[in-house]
Amino acid sequence: MENNGTYSYSFGKQFPKPVNWKKLRGYIIAAVVVLFLVAGALTCFYTVDDKQQAVVTTFGKVTDITAPGLHFKLPFGIQQVRMVDVNVYQKIELGYATGPNGGTVSKTNESTMITGDYNIVNVDFFVEYKIADPVQYLYSSNDPELILRNLIQSQVRNVVGSSSVDSVLTTGKEDIQRQVKELVAGILAEYDIGLSLVDVRIQDSEPPTAQVIEAFKAVETAKQTAEAVVNEAKAYQNAKLPEAKAQADKLLQNAQYLKQKRINEAKESVAMFNAMYAEYENDPEITRSRMYYEAIQQILPGVRLYINTGSGESIDMLLPLESLTGGN
Repeated sequence: MENNGTYSYSFGKQFPKPVNWKKLRGYIIAAVVVLFLVAGALTCFYTVDDKQQAVVTTFGKVTDITAPGLHFKLPFGIQQVRMVDVNVYQKIELGYATGPNGGTVSKTNESTMITGDYNIVNVDFFVEYKIADPVQYLYSSNDPELILRNLIQSQVRNVVGSSSVDSVLTTGKEDIQRQVKELVAGILAEYDIGLSLVDVRIQDSEPPTAQVIEAFKAVETAKQTAEAVVNEAKAYQNAKLPEAKAQADKLLQNAQYLKQKRINEAKESVAMFNAMYAEYENDPEITRSRMYYEAIQQILPGVRLYINTGSGESIDMLLPLESLTGGN
């Protein structure tokens, strides 16, 4: 017998009604769909603060930049939103760092610089900037803040390195600040990293410690010594080079003179030989005798020669009689 959803039997026991699995599955599916829709609805809306702008990407591509307020986007990762603080002044500290408790720590590797008149100074700079273009800021470079920091350091050293120590420490601070700001702003416009320079200020400037000054003087002394040695070597070179050139010119002129002398002597010898040969052809015997006598004079200089041409002699002879008679 059925009573209130249970079955009664004569022996007094009751059994539960069978579960309707089909209906239960429908409930579960409906609950999942509802949760899915609720989750999607919750991720469809986002809020942009007053000092922010939101960069919206659809499938990874930038499709919109939204202003402060409540906005709608496609759910489930189809559209993603990245918030960027565009109306917030951010700072860069060069030469020092501000701690969490408000104290400062000096960073001499950033603050120590050399002026245009070769003096050392410690200069701390405070820089303010803000994000001008959120898309360029997010996607034009990996670390725009690091790029800006390195750029400021470079231009600060450039300007300080062309200024006198008096300008850096006293009256020229405003002019230095202006030059650095103009240089950095111009380069930032070319880089397109989405940052805009707001202000550049010299926070502090002072001479370095005595230890640093001594080290700098040692370096300068070494540089001056090196320059003196180089100048001395150049002076020696300038003194010796003309002398060497003059000596070379003298040797060259002497060689040219000897060359011309040899040529002239050779020409004279040829002319003499030609003349002698002409005489020889006219009278060979007389020419031969004269050449013989001239050769004897060259071979035996200073010796008196006696020529015996008497017909009573058996031979004609040339005798160095002085050597045989002892000069009598």
